[in-house]
Amino acid sequence: MNFENLILRGCVIINNVLIIAGVGIISLIIGLLVGFLIRKNISEKTIGSAESHAAKIIEDASREAESTKKAMLVEAKDEIFKLRTDQENENRESRLEIQKSEKRILQKEENLDKKSDNLEKKSLKLESELKKLESREKEIQELIDKQTDELERVANLTRDEAKQILLNELREQVTHEQAMIIKELEAKTKEEADKFAREIISTSIQRYAADYVAESTVSVVTLPNDEMKGRIIGREGRNIRAFETLTGVDLIIDDTPEAVVLSAFNPVRREIARIALEKLIVDGRIHPTRIEDMVDKATKEVDHTIKENGENACDDTNVHGLHPEVVKLLGKLHYRTSYGQNVLKHSIEVSNIAGMMAAELGADVKLAKRGGLLHDLGKALDHEIEGPHVELGVQAAKRFKEKPEVINCIESHHGDVEPTSIEAVLVQAADAISAARPGARRESIENYIQRLQNLEEISNSFDGVEKSFAIQAGRELRIMVKPESISEDKMVILARNISTRIEEELEYPGQIKVNVIRESRVTDYAK
Repeated sequence: MNFENLILRGCVIINNVLIIAGVGIISLIIGLLVGFLIRKNISEKTIGSAESHAAKIIEDASREAESTKKAMLVEAKDEIFKLRTDQENENRESRLEIQKSEKRILQKEENLDKKSDNLEKKSLKLESELKKLESREKEIQELIDKQTDELERVANLTRDEAKQILLNELREQVTHEQAMIIKELEAKTKEEADKFAREIISTSIQRYAADYVAESTVSVVTLPNDEMKGRIIGREGRNIRAFETLTGVDLIIDDTPEAVVLSAFNPVRREIARIALEKLIVDGRIHPTRIEDMVDKATKEVDHTIKENGENACDDTNVHGLHPEVVKLLGKLHYRTSYGQNVLKHSIEVSNIAGMMAAELGADVKLAKRGGLLHDLGKALDHEIEGPHVELGVQAAKRFKEKPEVINCIESHHGDVEPTSIEAVLVQAADAISAARPGARRESIENYIQRLQNLEEISNSFDGVEKSFAIQAGRELRIMVKPESISEDKMVILARNISTRIEEELEYPGQIKVNVIRESRVTDYAK
């Protein structure tokens, strides 16, 4: 098609040349006519010059037409050559592209052939390995059968006989567990006789001690409106779970208008939870991350308050020169109770009573006050370190370089050792006076708190336990484990071991629910 277009285009050019030549001839004829008329109108002299001029014009026109024709023919030939060259280049490129495609196809076919060969080799190798494995499996089974026969020969027992022995042992174990259940039911039945008496006694005590007990175990936080309860609970309860997990405090949200209750046996935790919740309510942004931040701030604030309480106790009793760590331990006593009596207030009271008696008897007032203030120092540590509070208090006093006379006041105030000074005797007497005054102590609260502490100590003694909280008045034990140490399967075993340990070591009414919680958390920051 391209070559035909070239021929047509050349013909058009030739036609144009002929038209131009025709135009030249027509112009010549017109010139001749004009010359003829001129020759008629002018003199005979000019006729000859006109003819020569006309001949010259014709000659020039013919020469010009010939030149134009040659030029257009050359141009047409150049155009045809150029078009032919372009077409040949296009054909050459097409052939090269086709050759490249053929090479790629051939290379892919070679690769497929190689892969096919490799697959066949691997298939043969796998078949060989399978045959070896089958042979090995047969050898192992034969060896197992031989060992089983040998064991039966040595033990003089067949497989069925050994199975029967195991079943008998299992049956005995189940029978033992049944006996334990029956024994437990019998014990519960025996306790029913005392249950009604305890209820009557507790109802009678409640009329006089309800406010005191509630103040020792719960705190009430006022809300701006009831809509805040929903925000505290959070979507699907995630906020309240995060709050209880971080603080170890039971958050009770009931129908009480514009109020929630914080329940915990540990006053330090309860105070941290109260401050954190109040900060969250004022801030308005309640979500797990914000709860964690507020609990950290509340913890720091309580630590500062502990220090202030210790300093205030020193000022109230006029006892100075104590080590800063001793002052902090005194501040912790503000959150400790002994049979319902605040230990810090009890220590201040003992210090003042001992000082007054020392002044009346002419003894060392400063020594008596110092010994009285520090006599229960170990109670700030007995929930953290195992041991009696007297021994812990003596160790702390020695560690912080207290005088031997003060240490004797601490270790002799319960009669564990003989007092070596009159001031130690006065501290012992002042302690008895402060504890024996009417309404000072309540046995039930101390036993209740001690039971909850024992629950937490038992759970914390197991490896992999990060922290534990006794909640719901000791009816539930919530245990947080380290996810890198305790797997999902080990959680079941850990819960069972803790339950067994509680059954063996503690006495308690009803049952205790043991909850083991395993949580993984990842935090990152976008910078």
